[in-house]
Amino acid sequence: QVQLVESGGGLVQPGGSLRLSCAASISIYSINVMGWYRQPPGKQRELVATVFRGGSINYADSVKGRFTISRDNAKNMVYLQMNSLKPEDTAVYYCNALYGTSWWGQGTQVTVSS
Repeated sequence: QVQLVESGGGLVQPGGSLRLSCAASISIYSINVMGWYRQPPGKQRELVATVFRGGSINYADSVKGRFTISRDNAKNMVYLQMNSLKPEDTAVYYCNALYGTSWWGQGTQVTVSS
């Protein structure tokens, strides 16, 4: 069983930055893929970014050049640095791990508004 706990969400003005953190209950060294997803109000959950154990990274087109995903295997942490935030980035952000099955955190709210 894998427990994921997100933190770092909040209210930020357009153009601002936030850093989300995801703490895993097991060593993430053996987890092939970890990622961040988001669910905007009234919409389906969507991929934001994934990072593979080997270092490959994928981003949704909507966040390329603004968001950066990283993983620290030694600390069992995954991060999402979000810069130049826009109102359309408002969503609940979820951490995900593919380890036998798909594991999810409880989510953290990000609201971008003036």
